[in-house]
Amino acid sequence: EYKWIFVGGKGGVGKTTTSSSIGVRMAKERESVLIISTDPAHNLSDAFDQKFSNTPEQVNGFENLYCMEVDPAKSTEDNAFLKSIGVDDGEGEGNLIGDILSSVPGIDEATSFGQVIQMVDSLKFDLVIFDTAPTGHTLRLLNFPNILDKALVKLVQLKEKVGPLLGQLTSMMGGGDSSGGGISAIFDKVEDVKKSIQTVNDQFQDPKKTTFVAVCIPEFLSLFETERLVVELVKFKIDIQNIVVNQV
Repeated sequence: EYKWIFVGGKGGVGKTTTSSSIGVRMAKERESVLIISTDPAHNLSDAFDQKFSNTPEQVNGFENLYCMEVDPAKSTEDNAFLKSIGVDDGEGEGNLIGDILSSVPGIDEATSFGQVIQMVDSLKFDLVIFDTAPTGHTLRLLNFPNILDKALVKLVQLKEKVGPLLGQLTSMMGGGDSSGGGISAIFDKVEDVKKSIQTVNDQFQDPKKTTFVAVCIPEFLSLFETERLVVELVKFKIDIQNIVVNQV
């Protein structure tokens, strides 16, 4: 039985309608089902005529169907991840590490999604359905483990080259400690998020646990983008066997 189902495609082709339909159908067979919208437009609330937030909420009329709406990109506005690991203090060692992490393209979005995955995985839903944003966003989402790898490489390089010296300097200035422990602690937190994403990403690449449902309409641009999506999913080793064609 699948643990994860992704629903994706070009904007405006009926992804939310499709993912909601799958969720309602699977709720009749599975113990607990969660639909997650990662599209900033968030149409799940409209589909069920019920306001959802960034934590799972039970759908009216169902005992085992839940929905939540998250926006991984929103964290880029307020450095949510950097604040969560204690490096957004604007001074000393934390500020330097924050600047280095922020230099990795997509790091805030990747770590934000990682934290969502950590939470969802801990809740032990029987089936999780992703109502994804348009194609480009979905492909970035699947590339998040690689983004976190780049962040960890930068932290390792910093730790090896200037960790002890940085610790001594910040200690003299009244911040941090003399052992480079600040870097180590932050490295551990990023590594923890990365491990969570990698564990789930391994499941994403298991055709017994994960499948992708592509949604399109019978128009050239939609079909072209669906073809591109399928090619990229094959590169990511993600199973795709079903294509839903709406507006037929």
